[in-house]
Amino acid sequence: MSRPFLGFGLGLRTDHYAYIEEHRPDVDWFEILSENYMVPGGKPLAHLDRIRADYPMVMHGVSLSIGSTDPLDLDYLAQLKTLAKRVEPHWISDHLCWTRVDHTNSHDLLPLPYNETAIAHIAERIRQVQDYLGRQILIENLSSYVTYHASEMPEWEFLDEIARRADCLVLLDINNIYVSAHNHHFDPVDYLDGMSPERVMQFHLAGHCHDGLMIIDTHDHPVCDPVWTLYADALRRFGAVSTMIERDDDIPAFPELRAELAIAERIAGETLPVPALQTSQTALRGLA
Repeated sequence: MSRPFLGFGLGLRTDHYAYIEEHRPDVDWFEILSENYMVPGGKPLAHLDRIRADYPMVMHGVSLSIGSTDPLDLDYLAQLKTLAKRVEPHWISDHLCWTRVDHTNSHDLLPLPYNETAIAHIAERIRQVQDYLGRQILIENLSSYVTYHASEMPEWEFLDEIARRADCLVLLDINNIYVSAHNHHFDPVDYLDGMSPERVMQFHLAGHCHDGLMIIDTHDHPVCDPVWTLYADALRRFGAVSTMIERDDDIPAFPELRAELAIAERIAGETLPVPALQTSQTALRGLA
């Protein structure tokens, strides 16, 4: 299938602003956390503008609360749309979850029951968001620690059906699949096999914490070997998909994180045929 392939990116973090602006490192693109830049001015936007001048970007949010029964937050959507006009991202993503109840944001990515009622509710809300923004959005799978008695299907069937009905795209978090598979005792490859390849636009990779019983998605460790193996499985299933590493705590120096991203590049190079891994610049020229 044909999809825009940005190459290999990193999450833009405040710890790395100075290094990126001074050294202009060899990274194909950056993902920004949308809420960090929904401000009227100041240093965050100044840094963002300088870095955006040199790199493609995508926007990733944590407060859309697409699964909530609260009305969509139109003030939030207006700020998101304003930021998108400034950044001109290749796409905008958020999570398949709810964060808001009774007009209060919990700031937690809370899971949903996997059933027909939730599918219909969420698909309609995604369509409303896409109509408002004037573009398709990407929805990301969560890491999961609880299940609902009301669930009627596996998570991958739930996510895939929402994407189909809403005509949205998917940000597939490979680490989250691994975490949930361990916690709920399913085969992570079944998750990959259950997703429609034409919907998957981006991969996330990250580290986690294992307490001996449960795995928690913490984004404070390097990507572990089983997740790298699952990443190779995902490449074989979906082909060349824009890939980035998330690191939100215990953030290393930029060169160390860049070296970890090189592992993703190496695995992709060993897994996929060379023509599938066109450079970011070639892909972007094709989108012009």
